[in-house]
Amino acid sequence: MRLTDFWQRLEQAFGSAYAHSFAADHAFSDLGGRTIEESFAQGADVATVWRTVVAAYPDRVPARLR
Repeated sequence: MRLTDFWQRLEQAFGSAYAHSFAADHAFSDLGGRTIEESFAQGADVATVWRTVVAAYPDRVPARLR
């Protein structure tokens, strides 16, 4: 998965206005207590981060985006 795909999917799942705020503010235990942005800054795999989001918010992420 490319980073651009990640952001498109996150925006589709959470809305374009909220997605970037969510990525900056929400820490995930499965990412070591880091936010999405912190994880990417530290070199995390994009697909791993996406799977973490899907696992944490299965009702929010449509099946077509998983």
